[in-house]
Amino acid sequence: MANPWTPIWQQKDSVWIIDFRVGARRIRRRLPIKEKALRTTAERMAHEIYNEAWKKEVQPSQSSNKISFAKAAELYEMSGGEARFLPKLVRYFGSDTWIDDIDEIMIAKAANDLHPGAKPDTLRRQVRVPVRAIQNFIAGKRRQKSTDVRRLRWLSPEEAERLLAAAGAPGTVGLKDPNLETLRKISFMLGTGAGPGETMTLDPSGWNPTTRQWWLDGTKTVYRPRFVVLPQRAVNLVGPIPETGTAFPAPNGQPYKIHANRGAQMAVAFGKVRDGAGLGPDVVPYTLRHTWATWFYAQTKDWAALLDQGGWGRSDTANRYRKIAPADLANRLLAHGWDFRPEQGAPVRFGELVSVNFQGSGAG
Repeated sequence: MANPWTPIWQQKDSVWIIDFRVGARRIRRRLPIKEKALRTTAERMAHEIYNEAWKKEVQPSQSSNKISFAKAAELYEMSGGEARFLPKLVRYFGSDTWIDDIDEIMIAKAANDLHPGAKPDTLRRQVRVPVRAIQNFIAGKRRQKSTDVRRLRWLSPEEAERLLAAAGAPGTVGLKDPNLETLRKISFMLGTGAGPGETMTLDPSGWNPTTRQWWLDGTKTVYRPRFVVLPQRAVNLVGPIPETGTAFPAPNGQPYKIHANRGAQMAVAFGKVRDGAGLGPDVVPYTLRHTWATWFYAQTKDWAALLDQGGWGRSDTANRYRKIAPADLANRLLAHGWDFRPEQGAPVRFGELVSVNFQGSGAG
């Protein structure tokens, strides 16, 4: 009588396989041996797998995931995991296969058994990816879905004008800001989409008044390095740029002391201006970045430029900032002096020699 671990030669795939039970679980997999003449080697490997399986069964290690594939798949789905391809996999592996026993060979066999003749990408998408996702989930390695509540608030042009008016009269809102530094920062962020932390640490050497561009160094985790283009309205509101020091200091004229939460330093001044404008607490400095993205795209319809100037590396991230806007937003922005459209020249005939002129900072 053959031992339970005795391997079986599978002629169809030219490979040795094992198929036996250890306690309540079934162990079936291919061995990495594809020569029928190596029977002795296959038997030795199968025996080692059998002994190791019983060792785990009798004395399970603390790190072993003693959970079946079926149960793991159920927990994975309950936690919000993609369930589209799970039913076939659950029927295949079931409750007889421990999740931590499934290796690449078992995955390859499952792919061939469940989807014979399918393309490699189909096998990867419908078998390997979901199996590995479940294993990562059970091992605590699965990336958790963000619990961040998507920010929906952005400012209409009319609300922005109220905010700018309050920042332009700081004494009326209880803010000591003789040089209107809060107005300058709000105007810059509305016009460029720069984050609060970026704005407060901005180097004036990056400013090019000829092209109305400012070089932003970006951050390691949030923004990519990029050029932003200031619309003329923002240039006018920001006013003269100092040649040295900090481009946008605190209301007292001193550079900000940058902390880990870099946007919080301007929260007090911004809050006074916001309250004076009659806007609610849902309007925060970061609302200005969402506002810029919505305004910019509504007027330009230029998705590539939105990503470039916004400093985003992914379209889905940019889409979180660009909100659904009314059809007349572009014209309402123009009525308030906000023009994000690229400069265009007159039509040119084929073969005509032309020169390209860039509009200077003094143009309207």
